Amino acid sequence: MPPNAKTDGEQPAAEPAPVAPGAETAPAELETISQKLEETTHHSNFREQAAVQAAEHQKAENQRIAQVETTIAPKTTAEPEETTTSMPVIKKIENVGEKIAVKLADTTGLPTWGVVAIIILVFLVVFGIIFFCVRRFLKKRRTKDGKGKKGVDMKSVQLLGSAYKEKVQPDMEELTENAEEGDEEDKQSEQKLGRLNFKLEYDFNSNSLAVTVIQAEELPALDMGGTSDPYVKVYLLPDKKKKFETKVHRKTLSPVFNETFTFKSLPYADAMNKTLVFAIFDFDRFSKHDQIGEVKVPLCTIDLAQTIEEWRDLVSVEGEGGQEKLGDICFSLRYVPTAGKLTVVILEAKNLKKMDVGGLSDPYVKIAIMQNGKRLKKKKTSIKKCTLNPYYNESFSFEVPFEQIQKICLVVTVVDYDRIGTSEPIGRCILGCMGTGTELRHWSDMLASPRRPIAQWHTLKDPEETDEILKNMK
Repeated sequence: MPPNAKTDGEQPAAEPAPVAPGAETAPAELETISQKLEETTHHSNFREQAAVQAAEHQKAENQRIAQVETTIAPKTTAEPEETTTSMPVIKKIENVGEKIAVKLADTTGLPTWGVVAIIILVFLVVFGIIFFCVRRFLKKRRTKDGKGKKGVDMKSVQLLGSAYKEKVQPDMEELTENAEEGDEEDKQSEQKLGRLNFKLEYDFNSNSLAVTVIQAEELPALDMGGTSDPYVKVYLLPDKKKKFETKVHRKTLSPVFNETFTFKSLPYADAMNKTLVFAIFDFDRFSKHDQIGEVKVPLCTIDLAQTIEEWRDLVSVEGEGGQEKLGDICFSLRYVPTAGKLTVVILEAKNLKKMDVGGLSDPYVKIAIMQNGKRLKKKKTSIKKCTLNPYYNESFSFEVPFEQIQKICLVVTVVDYDRIGTSEPIGRCILGCMGTGTELRHWSDMLASPRRPIAQWHTLKDPEETDEILKNMK
């Protein structure tokens, strides 16, 4: 018995001791108390034995479980070894993906599921593009292979073989026919430049030659729209002192000019030593004018005693042909009628004539306003040393009332500066009331577009020729 049980049994035995004196304890009560004590001790012993048996039974079960695990373990150990190698990698990828998604969600402010959806869409798009490119590449490769694997048409080979056999030793007649065909093709290619209709009248009393440019036909198209902007220059060789220009006809391949020019003070004896030149150009505002072709008429080969009217085919120009190698200049004009202000901006020049010994020039530009042969105002640009393609971009303003704008001339002269001697003019352009050809067109465009700068390239003319024009202004 445990000690607790004894104390418990002793305590109820000690309780009846302090019975009041004079009371008698019955023996039946003592027996019942002792029986109760024996029952409690019996129950406690039974409980201890049940606990010991339960513990022994649990140990036996644990041993049986351990034996079963030892028998099953060798069969199942192979499977975890295989899965352990793949599971950590997948877990790492999942962890990295979750981290990236969380970071993107924090930076963009979107929920994680939204970031994951966007990433999936991006991957799908990239995959679709790659798939499309690969598929297209394979299609092209298949088509190429199909073309390369096509069979050879034996009939066409036989026909080609017979044709080549015939061409190995051709007859002389075939050679002559081919030669004639080649000559005809060359002639046709030359005739593609078009033709010109003109009229000549010589006056023996005044020693003057009247030249009329009537029309042109079948000119080649030099512009992007399939047309041209033709005009004609008329001059005499070899001096080229006098040059005339027709008006520019826009967007046509068959222009009708009907303009007459007169070469004065031309004795008959001198005329026999000269050649009349009709040079047709295609007008271009922002670049150099292209020469379509020319017609040369030696005056000694025609009878000037009669009026001559005929058609001539245009011939291509060898080299520069009748063009003067003086250069080109680009400038813009702007006129404000209300303020009476004319603004001239000298932009640049190119391909100027070589005036110095070293093969270069020192060019500058003079601008003058003239009326009735008198110079009203003049200005000049800076000097550009040792160059044939100077760039200026210098602006000059002149006060010209609206009443006088139709009466003045704007003279633009390119001059070669010389420190020791006198500066020599390279070339000149005259615009305004005495302007012709492209110069007149530029002036008209300026007046038609007030307050708007109009830029255009101009071919420099011989200073001696322009001097005579300026003298006629008086």
